[in-house]
Amino acid sequence: MSHLKAPRHTPGALRKAFLAMSGDPRNFPGASGSHTCFQVEDLDQLNIIHITGTKGKGSTCAFTERILRSYGLKTGFFSSPHLVQVRERIRINGQPISSELFTKHFWRLYHRLEETKDDSSCVSMPGYFRFLTLMAFHVFLQEKVDLAVLEVGIGGAYDCTNIIRKPVVCGITSLGIDHTGLLGDTMEKIAWQKGGIFKSGVPAFTVLQPDEPLAVLRDRAQQISCPLYLCPPLQALEEGGPPLTLGLEGEHQRSNAALALQVARCWLQQKGYQDAGELKASRPSLPGQLPLAPVFQPTPRMQQGLRHTEWPGRTQLLRRGPLTWYLDGAHTTSSMQACVRWFRQALHRCERPDSGSEVRVLLFNSTGDRDSAALLKLLQPCQFDYAIFCPNLAEMASTDNADQQNFTVTLDQVLLRCLAHQQHWSRLHEEQVSPDPWSTPGQEQDGPASLLLAPHPPHTHSASSLVFSCISHALQWITQGRDPLFQPPSPPRGLLAHPVADSGAMVLQEAAAIHVLVTGSLHLVGGVLKLLEPSLSQ
Repeated sequence: MSHLKAPRHTPGALRKAFLAMSGDPRNFPGASGSHTCFQVEDLDQLNIIHITGTKGKGSTCAFTERILRSYGLKTGFFSSPHLVQVRERIRINGQPISSELFTKHFWRLYHRLEETKDDSSCVSMPGYFRFLTLMAFHVFLQEKVDLAVLEVGIGGAYDCTNIIRKPVVCGITSLGIDHTGLLGDTMEKIAWQKGGIFKSGVPAFTVLQPDEPLAVLRDRAQQISCPLYLCPPLQALEEGGPPLTLGLEGEHQRSNAALALQVARCWLQQKGYQDAGELKASRPSLPGQLPLAPVFQPTPRMQQGLRHTEWPGRTQLLRRGPLTWYLDGAHTTSSMQACVRWFRQALHRCERPDSGSEVRVLLFNSTGDRDSAALLKLLQPCQFDYAIFCPNLAEMASTDNADQQNFTVTLDQVLLRCLAHQQHWSRLHEEQVSPDPWSTPGQEQDGPASLLLAPHPPHTHSASSLVFSCISHALQWITQGRDPLFQPPSPPRGLLAHPVADSGAMVLQEAAAIHVLVTGSLHLVGGVLKLLEPSLSQ
């Protein structure tokens, strides 16, 4: 899908393509079949909040949408990627649009674009992501939402969501290295791309970034007269009031929540709402630095929104009998660090079984140009008993859900990549044991700030590893029929025809507790959720 988002057009060219695809006189089908004018300018009425970043932009959007929904507003939310069904990308009031609504708007838009294709001007049917972006705009306009929260696909400057002219407010989450083939191989280059969503006179907020990319963002904002503010930490907003409870787990979500509060408050103020949080004593900005965003007391409705935020596949826990599933789609080194920190803290908090053994299992995959060896190295200190690798393919004969299939790679290619992951993992365990990068020198092992794992017997051998051809086979082996909701047919013949699989099956069958971390790819997490939570496919 990445080629659909490649930076081949300037925002101006994207707008021209948008108008060309809209036809003449630039309209799309209305909800009742009549023609309703749909120009680029009409997107202004969606009262858009535009969010980009490398890490946490989806979570920040989810926090923001839930906060504003708690004010009684009708919200639209466009995000990517989806976990199970493509409908998840377009949400009204936090819920994916129905199959009926998706089908209706899809075909109306598709037929309209077919009618208005212009071979002479090289305007053709938009690609996958661009089509869904246009469709989201169409749905939000027809459903008359009060606001739309847009998550950038990749980058910002050349992302097709950046066709909008006048959002109400913009936000930038933590920056990191990702999609280097499209965005550049340095933080500064990536920051330049992300800052491309800034608009003249439109307030923008960012969380604390490293000095160099932060300077790039500041310069980008100054060049076009965009007022850019630096978010204070969430702790500053909690001072003098109750601690804020977040619906999403993990320490890193506090940064996302802090940005969401600022963006939501700015939106409310821009739209004339009075109940937007009482200002506290302001903190002066240092010379040469970005001005600080206001420190305010989050309102009860803001607190409610944060507390009730849900965002599947990100620091998500599922407890099912003896199994606890830890689901997080971390796929960059920095997001994997946050994932490991969350996983270890969750293990430290969980109750130990009175008797019997505990088993830790890693289920991992990584795709694209990501450095899987670096990701696996970060996971090594978690002391997994078994490391399982499989493609992002829910089932071998997956004909019921094309939403989760990647038609750009073959099964042989993805299996070879899984074997490479297994080899990386084996080499890590063959290397000489190095100090745990997650421990803090001089810190007491049982100190309050410790991130040490819950007690676990020391390993006398390397963690065993297996490769499966699909997610279903991997889950069948991990669960051993002990997950009360995941009850697939009998495993295929030969699934356990491996010494590690055979001996591991006995260990898993007898374990008092099984902790499974699923990470490395949001698509992997989506495939696991599809099988563990069948209701998501309905």
